[in-house]
Amino acid sequence: MTDQTLPDTPRVRPHRRARFAPRGLSVVALGVAVVCLLPMLAVVVAAFSGGTDTVAHLVSTVLPRYAGNTLLLALIVSFGTFAIGVGAAWLVTMTRFPGVRWIEVVLVLPLAFPAYVLAYAYTHILDHPGVVQTALRDVMGYGPRDYWFPEIRSLGGAALMLVLVLYPYVYLLARASFLQQSGTTFLAARALGSSAWSAFFRVSLPLARPAIAAGVLLAVMETIADFGTVAYFGVQTFATGIYTSWFSLADRAGAAQLALCLLSFALLLAVLERMQRGRSKYYDPARRSQDKTLILLKGWAGWVACAACLLPVVLGALLPAAVLFWMGLGSEQNLLSARYVGFLQNSLTLAGTAAVVTVFAAIVVGFYQRLQPGRISAGAAYAARLGYAVPGGVIAVGLLVPFAAFDNALDGWMRATFDVPTGLLITGSIWLLIGAYLVRFSAAALGAYEGGQALVHANMDAASRSLGQTPIGTLRRVHLPILTPSLLTALLIVFVDVMKELPATLIMRPFNYDTLAVQAYRLASDERLDGAAVPSLVIVAMGLLPVILICRQVGRQR
Repeated sequence: MTDQTLPDTPRVRPHRRARFAPRGLSVVALGVAVVCLLPMLAVVVAAFSGGTDTVAHLVSTVLPRYAGNTLLLALIVSFGTFAIGVGAAWLVTMTRFPGVRWIEVVLVLPLAFPAYVLAYAYTHILDHPGVVQTALRDVMGYGPRDYWFPEIRSLGGAALMLVLVLYPYVYLLARASFLQQSGTTFLAARALGSSAWSAFFRVSLPLARPAIAAGVLLAVMETIADFGTVAYFGVQTFATGIYTSWFSLADRAGAAQLALCLLSFALLLAVLERMQRGRSKYYDPARRSQDKTLILLKGWAGWVACAACLLPVVLGALLPAAVLFWMGLGSEQNLLSARYVGFLQNSLTLAGTAAVVTVFAAIVVGFYQRLQPGRISAGAAYAARLGYAVPGGVIAVGLLVPFAAFDNALDGWMRATFDVPTGLLITGSIWLLIGAYLVRFSAAALGAYEGGQALVHANMDAASRSLGQTPIGTLRRVHLPILTPSLLTALLIVFVDVMKELPATLIMRPFNYDTLAVQAYRLASDERLDGAAVPSLVIVAMGLLPVILICRQVGRQR
């Protein structure tokens, strides 16, 4: 058999088909990114168009006070959440004492309470006519001016309320970091003569520094975004200044410039948090070589540790819940009345609609990034995450300024052209408020979606496409069934966050469209704290739902 040489033919290389997102999916994903960026851009434009006179007036009057109070509040909260969160996390992971198994779970409970709800409860018992000072005067025989008592309605009081509800951010991240650490390095430090506390400060704490810093920065971002607590306690911060400028003074330019100051601070914290996560790479080659040797606390030491861990739970959850329940029993508020049914319906409508819209937007952005990875899709996802760093008051101003200008321009054109007034079509509508919630909470929904999406292997996509499924068909038939638990978690988180949200709702809600959070704030502002306890209890009950899920996860992590 003779060899035959085949003619030269070009080699055909296997062609891998590039994945492109459908045009509609791309448009919606980029539209979500634009909506999330719009408030920030609008605030910048409105602030610089306000003129220098307003800036000079703010600098010479209220700006130093707003900046000083905001920075001082953030500083106190950062130290407080660090001390409680890290201390509790180390005790429950590195030691054993009576009740540690259930204490490490209940330490998360204060997350269910908005800080302004704690403010109402503690004002009721610590204010001058409250239970504590009344009992002090009765027992000691003091007159109204015969003694000194710490003022709860102060910057320190506001900081205490925020510390009690925000320390779980630091606790959860620090606990997870301590659990992942190897026992080898800790034992090496002990073998070299370090005490347990010295080994903690020299070994365990530096290894957990990135996680702790991320938790503290999250707590600080929530602090600068808080409105209900500081407004009720009369502490003048950027958040209260925006509301006062917009409503009380009708100074739109001043509100925009204050919002820009707060936005700059918030974005700086967001960048620091992102950098901190990016650098959090600590490697321990002996991580799995040996489990931790837990410190057994016996006798009084164990009971002191138990009391130290229980104290923030009692002050941040159990005591306020009991006080609110007692206040609610003595109030004249009826949850079954038509008025309260209306508040509940409004809250459920806003929270339910916002949860569905926000989770849908997270699915679109996340799936777009999976189908077409690159700078554009990564930028869209980053823009969708920025909202968690932007306070609700800033988002409200950033949306109201451009849409109010659009409504006024459209109304003027329709009057001049057709002699038909259109009024305010978008400003003051429910849908603009839903848009504010989308901007504020899309990061939480996107995080939950991406956490579940990690379970969907790329081979599943390839198998689905080989069976003739379109990208949307793959999403509907493959991804969504697997992602159902993550999506339900995202829906629940956004739902509860909207129920608790106050500043954006207070500024942007339609006329005569009050929610439970707004009703609680109005009653408390009128010094009707017994009445404010009733809607506050409903908000707390709603907030317990995601906290229960977190508690179950904490119980399974060890």
